[in-house]
Amino acid sequence: MHRGHFAPRGDLPDADLRTASPIDADDVAALLSEMGFPCSVDDALERIRTITANDRQALVLARSGGRVCGLVALDFMYYLPLGTTTCRITALVVTEAEQGCGLGRQLLKEAERRARFGGAARLELTSGSQRADAHAFYKACGFSDGTLRFIKRLGDA
Repeated sequence: MHRGHFAPRGDLPDADLRTASPIDADDVAALLSEMGFPCSVDDALERIRTITANDRQALVLARSGGRVCGLVALDFMYYLPLGTTTCRITALVVTEAEQGCGLGRQLLKEAERRARFGGAARLELTSGSQRADAHAFYKACGFSDGTLRFIKRLGDA
């Protein structure tokens, strides 16, 4: 498959991918903030604890060059229409400095590996309608258009 614009453009050795722990709160806060979701270190700590306490969720960090530079969060859920488990990527972020080096692809491969290991029949994600570059990247990584997502806000989130 020709990946063109979304082929890795730099040299990034395979990153060290590992499950997040409470000591990573500062890095998670910075990554979420870079993603456009401002987050304090205390909030990140609570979110990490919530995810690690739930065996149906995972938060994976990518470390390269001695620092955390990306994350992917996963949520395994039972999907009634198919009668099976699906795995949803709820967050994927790579620091701006490491974008284009293949780290996003490594995180997506790890998400797929964990989804398969967890018995999921499919891997899905949502992306803001305005993020055309992200949509093209996901398609280049083997994702296809799914359904439209509608949201009704029930509070501040």
